[in-house]
Amino acid sequence: DAVGILILCLASAAAALDFRYHHTKELEEFLRGVHAAYPSLTHLHSIGRSVEGRDLWVLVLGRFPTHHKIGIPEFKYVANMHGDETVGREILLHLIDFLVTSYGRDPVITRLLNNTRIHIMPTMNPDGFEATKVPDCYYTPGRYNANGEDLNRNFPDAFEDNRASIQPETQAVMDWIRNETFVLSANLHGGALVASYTFDNGNPVTGSLKGYSRSPDDDVFIHLAKTYSSNHASMYKGTGCDNRQTFPEGITNGYSWYQLEGGMQDYNYVWGQCLEITLELSCCKYPPEDQLGKFWRENKVALIEYIKQVHLGVKGQVTDKNGNPIPNAIVEAKGRPHVCPYRTNQQGEYFLLLLPGTYVINATVPGFKSMLKTVEIPDNTGNFSAVKQDFSFPDVSDKISSKIASCPKTPLYQELTRASAAVKPTVHLLVLMTVVLAIFK
Repeated sequence: DAVGILILCLASAAAALDFRYHHTKELEEFLRGVHAAYPSLTHLHSIGRSVEGRDLWVLVLGRFPTHHKIGIPEFKYVANMHGDETVGREILLHLIDFLVTSYGRDPVITRLLNNTRIHIMPTMNPDGFEATKVPDCYYTPGRYNANGEDLNRNFPDAFEDNRASIQPETQAVMDWIRNETFVLSANLHGGALVASYTFDNGNPVTGSLKGYSRSPDDDVFIHLAKTYSSNHASMYKGTGCDNRQTFPEGITNGYSWYQLEGGMQDYNYVWGQCLEITLELSCCKYPPEDQLGKFWRENKVALIEYIKQVHLGVKGQVTDKNGNPIPNAIVEAKGRPHVCPYRTNQQGEYFLLLLPGTYVINATVPGFKSMLKTVEIPDNTGNFSAVKQDFSFPDVSDKISSKIASCPKTPLYQELTRASAAVKPTVHLLVLMTVVLAIFK
């Protein structure tokens, strides 16, 4: 009987997912069906509710779907934050279906899920999707949430004082980012064909006067964007959607394309310690249903190859002399400090996405001498594990832990020369000097 029920669940989940648009009830039924069919591989939960009370569903996939496991990085895909940009919403449902049905059959997908915890949010703006009564390729009011706010202009900004009122959907995502150790992410949009990367906003410190807002991890972001575009059926060609808009190799720096205040990808990078890019997947924002199969085929390989990049670089734990984890220790690669220093989580873990090469990793527990370790980083994405480098502080006891406050929700890049609640002014000055030197190099 149990086997029969399982087969029915599998059949039901598979039959429910054809290439058409799935509204709220159908989307929920599909996600619940997948979780019922694969309870040990998936975890379904809502991270909050929209303005109109719809759940913001996230399906987590992996060998340990219900909780973070030390050493296993967290990855996420988010789609449909603009309610009328619909392709991402549907291809993420097909990605879920592909992952669960390939597990145990495809060795690559099996290893990927055994070594990665993957979070998928098909829609961040369910109200906007339901409000789009007449689909259009270019624009509908459903772009915004039920309060008429653009969710991709609604996050705290590192360069300007974003005065937009934080929406329930935005707050839910901010809380989600704070509660997980996300390492890599992408948010899926429509209306163009390009992979766009941080920064979306900028100032002279990041080089915006020259039309390019460069982050300390610019080389990694370029690699991430190219990974997606080069594995997409046509994005890599860079032709865009018309002759007026071309993107060499199918990628662009966000600021170079157009300036954006309060964007989600910059927020992830600055405050979430998570490298996120924005994927524009269709020239038409809300294309006809009969094109959805084509979009899935065009993006399938790129979606998988991009997830693998969460295993770039180096990871490890920071512990005291007794082997207890030290949360909030600062761990960064020398020469690329972040304006909000990247810190260890409650398990003392850190994850740094870095391209192959030789790096000096600096671990700092406030009040103690920093530890420096030289690490040779190969391309380990095929092995589904970043290089492991732990730090043990022999002078730190388990009674001492860093209690430095998290970075404030203020325009940090305008505060580099004055006091901040995050770190001392002298550290801000060092960060500024390092960033400026890196830019001029």
